[in-house]
Amino acid sequence: MSDVQKNQLINFYTNEYFTLEVLADILSESKKTIESWVSKGIIKPESIDNRLFIHHSQVKHFPEVQLLDESKWDEELKTKPNRQYNLVELFAGGGGLAIGLEQAGFHSVFLNELDKSACDTLKHNRPNWNVVQGDISTIDFTKIDEEIDVLTGGFPCQAFSYAGKKLGFEDTRGTLFFEFARAVKTLRPKVFMAENVRGLISHDEGRTLETIKKIIDDLGYKLIEPKVLKALFYKVPQKRERLILIGIRKDLFDEALFEWPSPYKKIFTLKDAFFAGELYQSNVPPSLGQTYPERKKWIMSHVPPGGYWRDLSDDLQREYMQGSYFLGGGKTGMARRLSLDEPSLTLTTSPAQKQTERCHPIETRPLQVREYARIQTFPDDWEFKGSLGAVYKQIGNAVPVNMAAALGRALIRLLNKI
Repeated sequence: MSDVQKNQLINFYTNEYFTLEVLADILSESKKTIESWVSKGIIKPESIDNRLFIHHSQVKHFPEVQLLDESKWDEELKTKPNRQYNLVELFAGGGGLAIGLEQAGFHSVFLNELDKSACDTLKHNRPNWNVVQGDISTIDFTKIDEEIDVLTGGFPCQAFSYAGKKLGFEDTRGTLFFEFARAVKTLRPKVFMAENVRGLISHDEGRTLETIKKIIDDLGYKLIEPKVLKALFYKVPQKRERLILIGIRKDLFDEALFEWPSPYKKIFTLKDAFFAGELYQSNVPPSLGQTYPERKKWIMSHVPPGGYWRDLSDDLQREYMQGSYFLGGGKTGMARRLSLDEPSLTLTTSPAQKQTERCHPIETRPLQVREYARIQTFPDDWEFKGSLGAVYKQIGNAVPVNMAAALGRALIRLLNKI
């Protein structure tokens, strides 16, 4: 069987069959758990092309699989704004969230970002956007004349000082959440959406999120119960997770019910990102990328697709890991080679860092810039400005475009009801 035929075979079966790895991602279980189900006969795999696949009928009773089967994605894709909805975005980065919200139908009136390279990217691709580069603490939001429907931004997760008894809005001064909250207080948007790392839930034993909730309430907004969204459910070939906070102004809260976006009907893998198909019309174009030193390249060449440092011989493990070899923990990000048949691991700001390796599944090199961008579902015509390191940082920190668009359509539906 030729490689082309094999690819066609696997692509055909990904609609009806799940690999063990993808099933683990869907169910939020480890691959070892899925393998134990197989060994116990709980699920019975089929061997296709010498690989194990689980037929849909074996797992259709799981709620996560049922959500895929009952997807309303195509219906939600028809969402259109009833009128022009104005958007302000803070901490805009390289544009992942902004593009997705634009695709959903929002009109951007103001974007703020500190990083100059990211601002250059935004200005280059969208000369009509009002992009303001600079420290958010210096922004005078009273100068924005338009009525703002939605305010968005991903403020970094920072601890608050607990020296005082009760933390109010002013007590968080000096944090970037304070600046986000200051924008909410000044602009009074109908709705705001903030995205953050899932670690915010447990940050400082949960006190950080509780303080945020209290201040949001004090500002006159009701917070929808925060939810961690997995990007792989929203047409994104990546195992990225983001915590989403959505607040609705109290005077509007009773008028509409927010509904989270429906997942797409299938899971996309790295193969979908790199080769022509449903996600992209052409193969990924070549681009700039980081490189390995020769010795590291030789060691990485011994890691199989989907493997990591434990797949090396013991002498190479010791050489690569050095002192870390004797430490506990799985350290599964080290010497990690991705697999074409799985969604990518969460992208970092550098694909060649030892702790968070992102090696190409077939070639022995770090992922290139356009490969990075496709895993985040950026359009191929979106050009990034700045040094190679700055570009990786912009892409690695971005909200995946397709997930942002799905969230944007959910916000449009909310505003249409209001």
